[in-house]
Amino acid sequence: MACRDSTLRPRASKPVASLRAAMALLGSAMLSAACCSGVGAAAHSGSEACAASVGAPDAAAAPCIHRSTVDVVLDGRRTRADVYQPAQHAGAAVILAHGFTRSRATMGGHAMALAQEGFLAVAPDLPYLVDSRDNARALADLAALVRRGAFGAPAERIVMVGFSAGGLAALLASGSQGVVGYVGLDPFDRPGGVGRSFALGLRVPAILVRGPPSACNAFSIAAPWAQALPLIEADHVIGNASHCDFEAPTDALCRFVCGPADPARGRRIRAELLDAVRRWLRP
Repeated sequence: MACRDSTLRPRASKPVASLRAAMALLGSAMLSAACCSGVGAAAHSGSEACAASVGAPDAAAAPCIHRSTVDVVLDGRRTRADVYQPAQHAGAAVILAHGFTRSRATMGGHAMALAQEGFLAVAPDLPYLVDSRDNARALADLAALVRRGAFGAPAERIVMVGFSAGGLAALLASGSQGVVGYVGLDPFDRPGGVGRSFALGLRVPAILVRGPPSACNAFSIAAPWAQALPLIEADHVIGNASHCDFEAPTDALCRFVCGPADPARGRRIRAELLDAVRRWLRP
């Protein structure tokens, strides 16, 4: 979900003030866990998981994926990441960044679906709460680990995916070595337009999948990215979507703050995500 950047302090507009009020309610009830033991990319736990466990479609026909939780150090901070590993990933990976006050678990459905397509998928707990530029450096560090083979075979081609405030962090990390595409899921920008400014110089393909204006996406504050991104391939606006439709799985708290999620809308969002990643990562 969206949040205020601690290093940007412009006067709040009415939409941003409404967003902050909603996020204050959410933040008071739930903060992402960021600290844990271990350094590097040490395995913490692992299991064989099938698509059915996180609600991905057509689970019966899909192979099982090895899911593990690893301890990592990103931008000097210890955190954890869930790794969804297919039997073979052909040098291609996807990094997924969650929203403000959310956690890696809320990207699990997307990560599992991507792994079922044959891509290594990594969803970290972002180590910083409020500054997307700090989290962008953390995602760049994670991309370097992926390229070095910290989670199995090295992956030279990476797509960055981010939801809400994680969409801004993922955008700012999309200039990292090895990144070949960016997907913003109802992304958020700062009032000063730091994301739009960065987007003007981004030279990788991008798509936006977003909802109509609402308090939880700061009334489509990131919509100008569609005109700023030089290599944008699509700007999909999902009619009647709530902010919660873009994470998978969502929860009752998000639905209370941002509105109900609909499975049909969620399937359409997932389809747009998978289509872009297939296009960019498959030979």
